[in-house]
Amino acid sequence: MPGFVLYEMNAIALTIPTLCGMTLFLLIILPLLAAPGIFLLARFGKPAFLALLPALLFCGFAYFAPTVMEQGAIVQHVQWIPSLDISLSFRLDGLALTFALLITGIGTAVFLYASSYLPGNWQTPRFFTALNVFMASMLGAVVSDDLLGLLVFWELTSLSSFILIGHDPARAESRRSAQQGMLITVAGGLAMLAGMILLGTLAGTYRISELSTAGIGAVLSTPPGTAIVLLITIGAFSKSAQFPLHSWLANAMVAPTPVSAYLHSATMVKLGVYLLARLNPVLSAAEIWTPLLLAAGTLTMLCGSVLALRETDLKRILAYTTIVSLGMLITLIGANHPLAAIAMAVFLVVHALYKACLFMVAGIIDHGTGTRDSTLLGGLAGAMPITAATACLASLSMAGIPPMLGFIGKELIYEAGLAARLPHITFAVVILANACMVAIAGILALKCFFGRAPAAPGRSHPVPRDPAAAMWAGPLVLAALSLAFGLMPGWIQGLLAATAASVQGQTVDFPLSLWHGFTPILALSAATLAAGAGIYILWSRIQPRLRSCGIIDRWGPDALYDRMLGWLAALSNWQTGLIQTGSLRHYMAMSVGIVAIAGLLAMVANDALALPPPPTGAAGMKLMLPLLLIAACIMVLRSGSFLQGIIAAGTVGFGVAVAFLLGGAPDLAFTQFSVEALSVVILLAVIGHMPFRAGDRRSPGQRGRDAFISAAFGLMIVAVMLSVVALPFNEALSDFFRESSYPLAHGRNLVNVIIVDFRALDTLGEITVLALAALAAIAVFFSPGKEDERKAGAAPAPSMEKR
Repeated sequence: MPGFVLYEMNAIALTIPTLCGMTLFLLIILPLLAAPGIFLLARFGKPAFLALLPALLFCGFAYFAPTVMEQGAIVQHVQWIPSLDISLSFRLDGLALTFALLITGIGTAVFLYASSYLPGNWQTPRFFTALNVFMASMLGAVVSDDLLGLLVFWELTSLSSFILIGHDPARAESRRSAQQGMLITVAGGLAMLAGMILLGTLAGTYRISELSTAGIGAVLSTPPGTAIVLLITIGAFSKSAQFPLHSWLANAMVAPTPVSAYLHSATMVKLGVYLLARLNPVLSAAEIWTPLLLAAGTLTMLCGSVLALRETDLKRILAYTTIVSLGMLITLIGANHPLAAIAMAVFLVVHALYKACLFMVAGIIDHGTGTRDSTLLGGLAGAMPITAATACLASLSMAGIPPMLGFIGKELIYEAGLAARLPHITFAVVILANACMVAIAGILALKCFFGRAPAAPGRSHPVPRDPAAAMWAGPLVLAALSLAFGLMPGWIQGLLAATAASVQGQTVDFPLSLWHGFTPILALSAATLAAGAGIYILWSRIQPRLRSCGIIDRWGPDALYDRMLGWLAALSNWQTGLIQTGSLRHYMAMSVGIVAIAGLLAMVANDALALPPPPTGAAGMKLMLPLLLIAACIMVLRSGSFLQGIIAAGTVGFGVAVAFLLGGAPDLAFTQFSVEALSVVILLAVIGHMPFRAGDRRSPGQRGRDAFISAAFGLMIVAVMLSVVALPFNEALSDFFRESSYPLAHGRNLVNVIIVDFRALDTLGEITVLALAALAAIAVFFSPGKEDERKAGAAPAPSMEKR
């Protein structure tokens, strides 16, 4: 770690030797450094202490809050590869700080919750280690000020979430859900990688904080700029489960409840939202930006609302409402209005607080009753009073009822929609989505805890009761914060204003208050509550009808995903059958043929063909030698026996040695003479003992094809050599070896010095490979059970008339 930290606060820069040991870089790498300790603590039965790490990180980021709110941002550069001028850049502004506080604060509650929720088995240490790595990856992603650095942390979140979702690999549904989440998010990440490379190249910098001043606004409305926006939004939509890439999120509910509470409330699914919010000041200049985000957000809210109402499993209901909320956040970003930025910042915190709480409440209900089916639940308030109080507070915030923070968020959404003049269809879907939220909140709180428990004859389940304090403490704190921030929004006014400024790219000042008087916005809120109450009352009729709608199951994105995997498997089988035929001759023909054709086409397209230089000096020999080599090659192909073939191949080698000699390389010529002589002798001595029996079964057409491929490859090699020879010769490397051969290697033979000194490791590797190949051949040849084969191979060598 560097000895000092450079903080850049707007136009102010000051050097601080240390900041109580809590630098941005330390806050990012601390979870990674603590991973072995976390594994050991979980292994030896002390998981409750693991909550201290995210709590410490929360305090560390909270320490920076006054500076961020007053000065704008804190930036730290850490040299990574100084020789290549590559550094890790971290920037903590309002948006990054809000996400960091949510990640670490909710992480503290989740770690504490999981310490009591999970059984102590061999999977527990792996679970907590993966959860810790995921937290570190999320922190790195939101604090990174470099596009490529953000991408690295982005993919780490996909990898660690794959491990967490597939926590129980023995279950087929866990494996499928983990694979689905991995494939969709990583595929989106690949698209985002292409977009980020194009964006960084176009802007001339990969530093996120410098993109807004790179002057690329006009270019973003051109086709290359449109491609950049589409590629980056595909990556963000895949991570934040936007339609039609949302199916993985609901299926990920097979993961343990702590994973659902953490990944699907404030962290992983919000990472796409974070990316779009972070790049909004830059990419909003593109004409496609606003309509693209509004369309995606609208469709996602509508789809999520319908799917949430057709579910009965509490976690899947919450998953689909998360999709609705993510669509809401994307819509607010796409509105590109200062008030929408404030609404987005408020709703970001609102959703994180109530959704993490409700996920953990769902886990408590499952833990206490043995089911998450809302149709089988009711009257739990008497047996689980603390859980009921927690669920009620969180549900009030979800429904947007005063005095919860959710009420402020909902009114700001409506006010921002009117101020930004959202399309009528989008605004109508926003109201419908909020009404569905009210109905879902009623199902989670009123029905499960205060409704009548349905009779379930023959069904045995444990007696419900409140769990240990470790499980209800975190959710209760999150629910209480929703109430406290609703009553006193000034506590987080500065942080949310800084967040909105980061999203909008300019200072945003809007006072938060619980009561704005009797306004049209209040009327919209009342209408939303009334509509939500109506949906709640009719839910018992709506849910079965939506559930029986088979078209969603047959043609929805989840079914389409399975079909696409089937098509991909069929394509792979067809491709494998076409390419992997089991014939070595076919593999060689495909490889050599493609290289030959591609090489010739590339040279023709780039006008790189060159004619051979006219012969000088011993012109007769230089003209005769190629003819002799061609004749020897034809002899190899037309040989009727192995003996003739070996002699003809030796003739080719000796001809090449003569070419070296005429080219002024006597040392290479003598080496080639020696190698060819030894090769001919060894082959003649060995070939008689080899059991060659099969003849050449190729048809005339196959022989013609092989001849064509061979000629094309030879022609390509000749064309490449002529093109290289025609280029001006660079003497720099030759001069270096001539000047350095004797002083550095104490040798005057340049070839020998290059082989045994300058390329010593390469030569050693070649010798090692040849030695291993020789040992393997000896082991095979003299292996037990080969005696009869060696005796059979001692027969005279067969004819090669057809070979």
